[in-house]
Amino acid sequence: MPTSIIAGSTGLVGSNILRRLSDNDHSVIALARKSIPDLPSNTEELIIDYDSLLNNGSLPNCDHVFICLGTTIKIAKSKKNFIKVDLEYALAVATKAHESGARKLTLISSVGADSNSKNFYLRVKGELEDAILELGFDSVNIFRPSFLIGKGGRDRAISEKIFMKAAKIFDIFCIGSARKYRSIDARVIANKMASTLSAESGICLLYTSPSPRDRG
Repeated sequence: MPTSIIAGSTGLVGSNILRRLSDNDHSVIALARKSIPDLPSNTEELIIDYDSLLNNGSLPNCDHVFICLGTTIKIAKSKKNFIKVDLEYALAVATKAHESGARKLTLISSVGADSNSKNFYLRVKGELEDAILELGFDSVNIFRPSFLIGKGGRDRAISEKIFMKAAKIFDIFCIGSARKYRSIDARVIANKMASTLSAESGICLLYTSPSPRDRG
């Protein structure tokens, strides 16, 4: 039975991927810093210290790794801490999973990710993409959504909740080539990411423009 690892399994997207994979004839290892309640029967949790993983850690054998780790500057409280989570921890998971046999990787990044960007957030996201592409996975699928909406994961800050409501108005003006900047429901992204279990070899960068039925 094939095995997938999910890093960020308690977050907005990762938790939805976890539920989506519970429907498959598939074994799942959910990485988490604390115990996850009500896990699907096909899922094993692995409590992990990401700092230890960075140094001398390892991961169980797997075929596919989903990387959904991420934080915000507000939560991280500094650029240094943001880099540790969104770049160093995420890259450590990718590296250790590859060493453990994974040949497929699926990553959630961000619209506009670019290692040469002057924007700090987008530059870090781009640096992670570049580093992952150097690891040698047979199949890499990178999703670049805009603002994510939906339920699940951590409690949202008040400012984020306000933006989620305002996003529906903003989306009206995102037409044509700007459709990629529309907000999208995390469940839609999770379903699309889960579908990469059957992805063929190669590198695929995916901008996710929601259709009306994708609004959740």
